[in-house]
Order: sequence, then C-alpha cells, then structure tokens
Amino acid sequence: MAAAGLTATRGGPLRGRVRAPGDKSISHRSLILGALATGTTEIEGLLEGEDVKRTAAAMAAFGAQVERLGEGRWRVQGRGGFSEPADVVDCGNAGTGVRLIMGAAAGFPLCATFTGDSSLRGRPMNRVLKPLGEMGAAWLCRTGGRLPLTLRGGDLKTIAYRLPEPSAQVKSAVLLAGLSAAGGAEVIEPEATRDHTERMLRAFGAEVSVERAADGARRIRVAGGQKLTGAQVKVPGDPSSAAFPLVAALITPGSEVTVEGVLLNPLRAALFTTLQEMGADLVISNAREEGGDQVGDVTARHSALRGVVVPPERAPAMIDEYPILAIAAAFAEGPTVMRGIGEMRVKESDRIALTAAGLAACGVGVEEEPEGLIVAGTSRGNHPVAGGARVTTHGDHRIAMSHLVLGLAAEAPVSVDEPGMIATSFPGFVEMMQGLGGDLRPAGLAPA
Repeated sequence: MAAAGLTATRGGPLRGRVRAPGDKSISHRSLILGALATGTTEIEGLLEGEDVKRTAAAMAAFGAQVERLGEGRWRVQGRGGFSEPADVVDCGNAGTGVRLIMGAAAGFPLCATFTGDSSLRGRPMNRVLKPLGEMGAAWLCRTGGRLPLTLRGGDLKTIAYRLPEPSAQVKSAVLLAGLSAAGGAEVIEPEATRDHTERMLRAFGAEVSVERAADGARRIRVAGGQKLTGAQVKVPGDPSSAAFPLVAALITPGSEVTVEGVLLNPLRAALFTTLQEMGADLVISNAREEGGDQVGDVTARHSALRGVVVPPERAPAMIDEYPILAIAAAFAEGPTVMRGIGEMRVKESDRIALTAAGLAACGVGVEEEPEGLIVAGTSRGNHPVAGGARVTTHGDHRIAMSHLVLGLAAEAPVSVDEPGMIATSFPGFVEMMQGLGGDLRPAGLAPA
C-alpha cells in the first residue's frame, strides 16, 4: 500500500468466501495470559497485525519465550509472571495491548517504561491508571496520563472498582492486576462489556466469579495469588474485521459474501443484530463452539437497508463497529441515530469527528453530537452516495477501511490517506477485498 494513499472505485458485485483475520482482542489476551502462566501456551489463528506483534514483543521483553511457528501459529513459554524489562517497551499503536500489559505488570515488583507511536502517545491512560493507583501501583508520565510512562508495580492491595464508563480494557487491567493483589480484585460494570478476559482466565486455570447484582450490574471477581497454567488457544475470526467485507456486500448491487469462522460472542456481535434490524440479508450458518466461545459463518447479500435508532446500551458490544455501521447507514433509506458512543472520541482518533467529516466530504448528510452521530441516509435505500472525496484518517485504520468500503459503492472514487495503518488490525485487507472483486488501488492509479 503506497504511502500516498489508497483509492476505492465502484465496480461490479463482490462475491466469494473468505476468512476474517484472528480476533484482535483474543489475540492480545492469549499472548499476555500465556506470558503470565507457567508452562507452554500454543496459539492457533493469532492475528499477525502490527498491534498484536507489538504485544508479542512486549511479552518477550517481560521474560517470556515467544516463538512464531508458522502462519497464525505461535508458542509462548511462560515463567509464571513478569520480570523487569531491560529497555523501554514500545507498544506501537496498540491501545488494548499497553493497557492490559500495564495491568498485568502492576502486580510484580518491577519498573517498566512504556511508549508508543504518535497516536498512542496522544491517548490518555488515566482510566486505567486510576484503579491501578488505588491498588498501590505508582507511575510517572506526561501531562494527562500520556505516554511515555514509567510504571512501578508490586505489593498491590484489593479493590472493588465500579467502572465509571463501559471499558473492557479497564476491566481487564484491574482483573489482571488482581491476580497478584492481596485479596484479589472485583470489578463492577453497570453495562456488560466484552468478556474475553473472564473466559480466557478460566481457560488458563483461574477461578473467576461473575454475578448479577440487584441493580443489574455484573460483578466480576478474581482471587489474589492465583497461578495460571499454559493452555491451547484457538483464535476465532474477528467480527470487527468481518464487518468490512460484509457491509461492502450489503451496499454493492449483486453481491454475496461469506466470512467463515467469525466470533459470535453476544457481547461482540451487536453489529450483526443492528444490520438485521436495518433489513440486511445477513445469515449465520454452521454455528458452533470453539475454544469456549460461539463462532459461525456469516453471509451477506446486497440489501435494501433502512435507517434505525441504535439502542445506546448496545454501544459496548459494538463500539469499534460504529464507523462501518455509519457507512451502511449512508446507503439506507432514512436516518440512523447512534447515541451513547462517546467512547469513540478516545480511540485511535476522535472517530465521531472523523466519521462525520468523511461522510460529509462524500456528500452524505450527517449530524455530529457530543456523544452521538446521526446519518441522514438516502431518499431511497441503496441509492449510491456521491463519494469523490479524499478522506483524512489521522492514521486510524478503521476510519480508512470504512471509507474505502463506501468508495466501492459510491458514484465517484473515494481515497484515504495513510493506508499503511490498516495493517495494525487487518493485514491483507486490500488483497481480500480485491479477491472478492473490489477495485482498490494506490491513489492516483487509474482503473484498468
């Protein structure tokens, strides 16, 4: 992918069967839990994007033996905990990676310095640092809780922490720290967030209790002093990545695309529910259980979509998918209202602002709210939007991929800058979309 940009042009229908890359959230956790455990962890289907590779390198820096055996196949030889790194730990653009690693590292008597790329260095870490500080960890960082950051861990005390806003990253950091804390740790989440950490801790031998409180909140608790044991991990396909070819099929006439082996965990599959409510011909087949989680094959066919009001309480289960949902909404008849999504403003970029700006540049009616987005939709479903814009992504991979999908069905080509960042979560995105029939090429290169 050329640094100058990437352009998507409307062409024929998209057709084929593909497999989404490994789930990013599970990939990060499999490496971290493998490094914390004693013994060997074998991982199949690991996402080999830049973010996950940074987490793999970080685990080696903290003393684990990490080895790539083949495509998507990795082995982690854990030593039952973290040792002090000899150098600065560079997490690149991996926000999930650095926050979970800080939680895990806080439980050990060590000092570690974390940094990242310009995007990660601009993202605040305060939401994770607050509970870790209450448990006894100390740190020194830039203003606003920003990297570079030096963390000192060890001698943690118990905590019962109520999440002020839904965040699987904060929950996971506290639970990982709690494994080494005197008295363990409890997290109370008023709204359920993705539960991969709870599920995977059990797979590595930990006791985790999950209860429903009288007010409806989930209470997740781990006891302190627990030892993890290496495990076998099969990483399912990432639903966030599967969303791009599936939405592309929904908005491109004559298309039919199947993505195999997609994670269907109820706390991750809310986008599929929302698309079906919009009238999408979206069918799940071959549903099965793998590695303690639900997976299946998802088929999308070109559909006449209609705008909907997305329930705000659904946001934690699809927070990464709102940019691509907004693209589907641009081709739907009538407005789509998305609220309760303020978390999008503190992702790799301000995704509410960038999604709104990109859609507006492509001729789509859009209204930005402090914690919401309203996409006007078309006068009739599946009428192609104008397109014809060069979208600024600020290095955000999901903003880039979402607007490239829009370009595949728009009247005029759509270009994005900084496409190299797509590899952080979806290596092979361009090749996959081209294999399905999508016209993606370096910006400035005319269609054949």
